[in-house]
Amino acid sequence: MTIKMSMCQFAVPFLLPCGIQNQFTLMLWALRGIQKEWRPHSMSEDKGFVEESVVCAKIPLVSFVRLRNCSLSKSQVINNLLSKSQQHYDFFCHRDLDGGCHPRKIANGMVEMCWYLPCGNITFDIFPEPVAIANLRGDVCAFETQFAFLAEVSHAVFVFLDNFEEREQSMFVSSKQMNSKLFFVVNYQRDTNPEVKSSIQSVMEALKLNKEDIIVKSPNVNMAKLTDMICSTIKKSISKYFLFSDIESISRTAQKFGISVDERISETSRSAEQAAQNIMKGIGVRQIVDYKKNQLPLQGKKWKKLSQIEKEECRLQTAGDSKLEEYKAQLQQEIKSIQKKQSEYKKTSAMSEFIQAVTTNDSTERAFFLKWLGHKLDMRSRKYLSSLRHEFKQHCQRKDRDSIAKIDQQLLDSSLGLEHYMRELGHIYEASLRSGERLDKLPTVAAELLRAGFPLELLDGEASNIPEKWVRDVLMELHKMVGQNSRLLVLTVLGVQSTGKSTLLNTMFGVQFAVSSGRCTRGAYMLLLPVGEDLKTELSCDFILLIDTEGLKSPDLAHLDNSYEHDNQLATFVIGLSDVTIINVAMENFTEMKDILQIAVHAFLRMRELGKKPICHFVHQNVAGVSAHNKLRTERQHLLDHLNEMTQIAATMEKKTNISKFTHVLDYDVELNNWYIPGLWYGTPPMAPVNTGYSVGVFEFKKNMLNQLKGRTGEEFFDISQFLEWMSSMWRAVKFENFIFSFQNTLVAHAYDNLCKEFSEWEWSFKRHIYSWLESATTQISNAETSCLQAVEDIVEALFTDGKTEIASQEKEMLVKLKDYYKRKDRHVGLVERYKVDFIRNIQSLQTEMTNTVRNKLDAALQLTINMAKMKDLHRKQAVMIEEQVLQLLKNCKGRKDMLSDEDLKADFESMWNKALVNISGLKERDIPSEILKELHSSFGHLKMTEHMENVKDLTEYGRVEFKVKSKKHLQTLKKVLKVFSKRNLKQEVQSVADTAIQNCERMIEVSAKSKNDHQTFLTKELIEKIDEYIKQVSSKTNITFEADLKLYICSIASRKYLEMHRKFLADKDPLKHLEACKSQYLSDFIDLYRRKDQCHRKAQDFTQLCLKPAVTDYINQSIGTDIVDAILNSKYSTEYGSRSYFQYNILQELLEKEKFKDFVRYIQNYETYVKDWIYEHIVQCFSEDISLCQLKTKKLGVIMKKIDDAVEKSQHGDDGHSLPNDSESTTVLIQNLCKALSKDISISTDTVDRILFQNTSLCDPFTKSLLQNLNDLKRELEEEIAKSSDITETLNIVSVKPQNELFNRVFGCGKQCPFCKAPCEAGGNAHQQHHAAVHRPQGLGAYRYVTTDMLSEEICTSSVHGNGAFQNNETNFQTHSFKDYQKHYPDWLIPPDRSIEASDYWKYVLVKYNEEFAQEYEAKPAEYPSAWNSIDKDQALKGLKSAFSMK
Repeated sequence: MTIKMSMCQFAVPFLLPCGIQNQFTLMLWALRGIQKEWRPHSMSEDKGFVEESVVCAKIPLVSFVRLRNCSLSKSQVINNLLSKSQQHYDFFCHRDLDGGCHPRKIANGMVEMCWYLPCGNITFDIFPEPVAIANLRGDVCAFETQFAFLAEVSHAVFVFLDNFEEREQSMFVSSKQMNSKLFFVVNYQRDTNPEVKSSIQSVMEALKLNKEDIIVKSPNVNMAKLTDMICSTIKKSISKYFLFSDIESISRTAQKFGISVDERISETSRSAEQAAQNIMKGIGVRQIVDYKKNQLPLQGKKWKKLSQIEKEECRLQTAGDSKLEEYKAQLQQEIKSIQKKQSEYKKTSAMSEFIQAVTTNDSTERAFFLKWLGHKLDMRSRKYLSSLRHEFKQHCQRKDRDSIAKIDQQLLDSSLGLEHYMRELGHIYEASLRSGERLDKLPTVAAELLRAGFPLELLDGEASNIPEKWVRDVLMELHKMVGQNSRLLVLTVLGVQSTGKSTLLNTMFGVQFAVSSGRCTRGAYMLLLPVGEDLKTELSCDFILLIDTEGLKSPDLAHLDNSYEHDNQLATFVIGLSDVTIINVAMENFTEMKDILQIAVHAFLRMRELGKKPICHFVHQNVAGVSAHNKLRTERQHLLDHLNEMTQIAATMEKKTNISKFTHVLDYDVELNNWYIPGLWYGTPPMAPVNTGYSVGVFEFKKNMLNQLKGRTGEEFFDISQFLEWMSSMWRAVKFENFIFSFQNTLVAHAYDNLCKEFSEWEWSFKRHIYSWLESATTQISNAETSCLQAVEDIVEALFTDGKTEIASQEKEMLVKLKDYYKRKDRHVGLVERYKVDFIRNIQSLQTEMTNTVRNKLDAALQLTINMAKMKDLHRKQAVMIEEQVLQLLKNCKGRKDMLSDEDLKADFESMWNKALVNISGLKERDIPSEILKELHSSFGHLKMTEHMENVKDLTEYGRVEFKVKSKKHLQTLKKVLKVFSKRNLKQEVQSVADTAIQNCERMIEVSAKSKNDHQTFLTKELIEKIDEYIKQVSSKTNITFEADLKLYICSIASRKYLEMHRKFLADKDPLKHLEACKSQYLSDFIDLYRRKDQCHRKAQDFTQLCLKPAVTDYINQSIGTDIVDAILNSKYSTEYGSRSYFQYNILQELLEKEKFKDFVRYIQNYETYVKDWIYEHIVQCFSEDISLCQLKTKKLGVIMKKIDDAVEKSQHGDDGHSLPNDSESTTVLIQNLCKALSKDISISTDTVDRILFQNTSLCDPFTKSLLQNLNDLKRELEEEIAKSSDITETLNIVSVKPQNELFNRVFGCGKQCPFCKAPCEAGGNAHQQHHAAVHRPQGLGAYRYVTTDMLSEEICTSSVHGNGAFQNNETNFQTHSFKDYQKHYPDWLIPPDRSIEASDYWKYVLVKYNEEFAQEYEAKPAEYPSAWNSIDKDQALKGLKSAFSMK
């Protein structure tokens, strides 16, 4: 409070009445924080100044008192004395002020104090040296103790009076010892009684005072003349003294008068002061530089060296000709060495005392200690820093670059404050973590201090580094203290040096960031402010975290080598952390702020790319006038033009061509985001008070800023744990000088992963719906009447139209889900805003994919129906012929007179049957290989390929031996200079793709061949399209012959498999075999018709067993694929398919556990095949151990049986809604109705139905009753069959929707692999713009090798692309190309730095363990890797894997 009163030039309490008579307190502690700057006239020429605490400054004291009868306002006279006519200010309250006439209740007896401080200008200054003014409130005679004390310590005492009363005369006469200090200011009126004058004269004579000791205010002496006389008297009086006392010395005098001193009343304060003094004694007269080196060693050269090495480890700027991984290993070794030395330090005596003091359980004593130590350190440092600053200024004027750098370092080295001890505390804690000595209490203490309002260093500006473990543990301790309710609104102020950044924060939030002249302590500090309960909901935060930074663009340091880099890193870092950034500008025009704006715009652009959009306000200080906002409209537009220009420059540097305006980067409004605030001081410092307009302007800015935040619709702010994750990622990006680091940022990675998981659920919901619709559609096609093919084609087209409508509906629903997801506040969706377009594109891609799937499935169903129609027509004709023969035989038998026995009937039937089948022939076999060869020919669009295929006659004769890539035959012609190396390397790469193509196509052929259908032409088309996908991967490296040979090889395999499939189909559908299967049914019908038996039960049983059972079984087997997928995704295994990154983690973890070299090779070289096999085996394992296939099938059975029961109930009524008559015709109608009702659910063979209805005599009611009974029996029968057969592999082969394929598509993604190390892409969806992988590998694992040595490369892509190395391959036409510019050849790949040093330990371990094996596999020499890799064990590899994928 006293500090703010002093800033406003209000007099502050010096002696405070305590309510008990004559018991006063000297406010020494309250005054200790007041710092003042002034320039005495002795320093005017060299422009020096004095900066000192008012408690420690030796300043003459002048006191003012009054007698009871004084009519002149003493306080008003003092105000006039201390004010220039053009700069009048009321330092002391007086009767003419607003509220000044109220009766006094506690003020009487209080002594107030203020200071007059010269500015060094004779024209302005009243006194050439500083003067302290004390003012006693009330009648001096009533407060003799205070008067006696003031008389003792003052250099002059002015007594205001109108006359002397008797008691007053005696008091002054008895105080002759202070007559040399006393001056009377007498207010004579025109009618003043002569006795009054006489009393005054007698006192003067008694005290032996001269005429100079009395100042008469006569009627013809105005206030200006009076103050001039008092001023002259003060100057003369002070000039007699050569030594002055400071307030601290005065406080000791006060105790002689029974006046207590506030800071000495409390035992806690005294104890804390003693602890602080003990530390100060340790400093003694030593140089601060030496003291810091000995007592605060952990923040010295080793810490600074460690900071440099950590940055170099990221940037690799001085690697030279060294191998990058070896160089990085050396750097890591240096880091470990320094950290080890740091951990070996023992606590120094100073830090032991400091830790003992701050770890006290008494929080009050701790606060006192820190304040005491801060005061004492400031006073100690200030003495030496003043001369250094003066020297620094002289060198700046001479622009002596080397001297400036030297003095600047001396300023840093000679600065010693509380922050240095707190910094050392953090280093001690970090060292203890490595040494095993746990100091867990230190973060707790620091968290308590932060919560209590003490700033905590975030960024050490001297070393440009962050003690991350210390900051993390302190903030996490705070996170626990507040019950994890720690949402942070982070606010930062940036600005040019000495533009009032800290003052702005202090004024806005009532905090006390250090305000000092010069650039001593660098970096960034944070301070925590709790948010009131009323604002928590409105602001959606629990705390406001203020970050105060050092000034940017110091004009004196601007030309030093690292100045711009330092400022850029600092600004980028704090802007990246902040939700609100205030850019402070202390000038009216905008030309001087270009540099800081360039830095800020670049930082904002980088944050936009991460999805973080801070609010930005420009505060223009020192802009006065009520019309400033309107008059400076042109300047605001000028500012926006500058911002746009800088945005374009930054966007060009960051290669963001779509950004051209500042408003593309931030939500910026020229009118709402610019604030004009008058200057801080009202007049000329140091006597200028704080400008009221400044406070009002700051308040208005704060109010509008908070209102803007209240109206914010974005997601919630980070809590402390999330803030720390973000901070680590931001600092890592700063060290790398790389902000395209998306997925190396843990929060971005988690946000992206969450979105991918949600998207996968939406995608599967979309697919499942369409697959369900497709089942119904294909069933309708198979049930369609094939007598008119055009009608069937019309049905297919109508269904395709319906399908597109369903797809459009699902697409719209998915887009709505995506839109709603981005409105959520709990998933940090802003961080993945930039990927929204990718996911929209993925939805569009999914829509296209499902449209093609529906088209292909419907066309395949149509083709199958057409082909089956011929088969059915043949079967129907044969059935008609057999039925005619049966009826003729029935007529003949009935014509006989004698009754025939069953044996006779069977004999006659057998004779008829044998004669009827004599003329029935089998089905003709198609030339499947020729059909496939024809499709293969038609797939080639160029003449050369057709010529190449002319000699192929019998496709089945090809593909009998293993496919081998041959350099001369299959690869592009290469330059001679790299012929041997490149051919071998390319051959291996192309062979790997060919092997993958063959394996996956064989699997595709195998699955198709296992179906019970006939071969269709679309199968060959799909196969050739799949082959083309693989050929495209190596099209730039291979020639036409490779394409022909690979297609020929795979299609030859297909020709043999599909021919076998066709023959099996012909065997199953052979007319003789088909009729033989119906023989028993015809015989039963024949005998029943002859005997005139009731057919109801048998017909119902036949319909159930021959029509419904196959249809239901087929329905379960065909449609259960989606249920299997759901079962996996809803089980404990769901997380393994939740996202691509988690899937990758699981596979790599399993590879590490099994430690089989061949598995690693398959994973790297045949990734797609490996993943498919892994998923297939995983599904089999799941259904063998935890998930019941029987339950899934039984559930499916229950669903379809319920539909059949409902259909039977519905089919018993005619079109008019009435029950069907009880006759045989109604039975036929019932069955037809039932088939129609189920036409969308199951496919019932019409041939079989017709056969069952042959000569039907069953009445409708008994048939229905028997049918319902048989349905119950059928359900029990199928349940028993399901229970006996639970072979998941058989099910996976026959389902229409393959679960293994769906899960593969869910986690496989685009299937692209890193061009250097073959790490698979993990980006969500298939239509993303850029590929990325969480962890890259030594490139040798992907068969990359050095040209000159043929050794496998040990370099990891994440190092290479940030180093100075080069690569050459087929894409670069085997010309050397810089790794840093890899995106020129691979624009769709993003290779950011590793998330941590340990991230690549997994693959380092694999390379070390199998180095010889990989070399043999790739026909290369083993890699030469850093020896440090040998120390990586299996546990470290797993730990590195977890780090890479952010697994807890």
